[in-house]
Amino acid sequence: MKQITASITQRGQVTIPAEIRRLLGAKPRGKIVFQIDGGEVRLAPVEFTLETAYGSVKPLHRPENFKKLIGEAMEEHAEEVVRKMQGQ
Repeated sequence: MKQITASITQRGQVTIPAEIRRLLGAKPRGKIVFQIDGGEVRLAPVEFTLETAYGSVKPLHRPENFKKLIGEAMEEHAEEVVRKMQGQ
């Protein structure tokens, strides 16, 4: 087993050595996950999650009008309920 030693700063930060970044496929501003299993900690690349996807799709309008969007969604839902009730 190969070991690589790194130092911890006063702020609790560690620089991940280049060899390990390459193995993980970690890029600047990327994310890694610390997996804790008993007394061991492993580094792994982050899988696709809602958090990792955040910001990858730009909204059509900024800022979003959430009140309008909620109102439209409620109207659509109400129309669907009425259609189902009329079909009974």
